[in-house]
Amino acid sequence: MNIRKTAFVAITLFSSGMAQAQWSANVGFASDYFFRGFFQAQSSASGGVDYENNGFYLGVWAADVSDGQSAGYSGSDAAGLEVDGYFGYGGEVGDFSYGIGFTGYYYTQDFDDTYQEINLSGGYGIATVDVAIGKYDNFTGPTQDYTYYSLTLEKNGFYGKYAGFSQDVDGEYFELGYGATVADIDLGVYVLFNDKMISGIEDVDSGSPTDNNSIVFTIGKSFDL
Repeated sequence: MNIRKTAFVAITLFSSGMAQAQWSANVGFASDYFFRGFFQAQSSASGGVDYENNGFYLGVWAADVSDGQSAGYSGSDAAGLEVDGYFGYGGEVGDFSYGIGFTGYYYTQDFDDTYQEINLSGGYGIATVDVAIGKYDNFTGPTQDYTYYSLTLEKNGFYGKYAGFSQDVDGEYFELGYGATVADIDLGVYVLFNDKMISGIEDVDSGSPTDNNSIVFTIGKSFDL
C-alpha cells in the first residue's frame, strides 16, 4: 500500500504558514520521491501554491509519480500526477506550537486511489509530533483506515525522524537529514531507513519484501506572489 507526500513539503506547510496574509508558490525537485517511507518516483519534480492568513492556510501541490520498476521497486505499473489539496490552522502558545488540518491526495492515470486524512501536530522546543488519521478508497477493494505517527527532533537544520503506521497499514521508518537555504535556494539531503513492510524492495533470490536504505537529495525555491 502506498501513502505519500514528500517530507520537505509537509514541513513547509507549517513553517511558512505563520506570517501575515500572503500568497506564495513553490517549486522543487527530488532525486527520489518518498512519502512517509513509501517510494513514489525517481527524479520527481513538484510545485504548489499556498495562501495563509493569521494561521489559517490552504493550498494545492502536485508532483509527478512513476512505477519505480527501473529502480527495483515493486508497485503500480502506472505513472501520472499526484495532486494534493489541503487546508487548516496552525498557531503558537508560548513555546508550544500546534496545528490541525485536512489533506486529500488524488492521482491521475490510476497510479493510486484517493486518500483523505485529518492532520494533527504539536511541537515544543526541538521536538514535533505529527499524527494523521485517514481513509484510503482502495479502488474496488474495501476502504482501508490508517493512522500515521511521527516524532521529529530538529536543531540548526539537522533532524531525525521516527515514524510508522497502525490499523490497516503497517510499517516503520527512520530518517536522518539536513536542510539549508543558500542564495534563496532550499537544499536538503536525508538518509531513509525503511522496514520491509513499506520499502517496496523485493529480495532478488526469495522475491520476499526486504528492508531498504536510500539517500535522497532535494532542491526547491519559494516565491511570494
